[in-house]
Amino acid sequence: MAEVNANMAGTILEILVNVGEKVTEGEDVAMFESMKMQMMFQSNISGTVMEVKVNPGDFVNEGDVILLVE
Repeated sequence: MAEVNANMAGTILEILVNVGEKVTEGEDVAMFESMKMQMMFQSNISGTVMEVKVNPGDFVNEGDVILLVE
């Protein structure tokens, strides 16, 4: 299984994918807020979402796992 990691610190606002869904490399998978700006985390791989590791309201640091993809 591969990890989709946060590329910067921020608060998760919304998860845009569900377990079992297919994602492609570059697809938006979560919306987050950092420094009062809303931005997107993109998947760095293609595959099927096996587990969502964060919830809306969670704070993530750079490198934290957001999703597991197979």
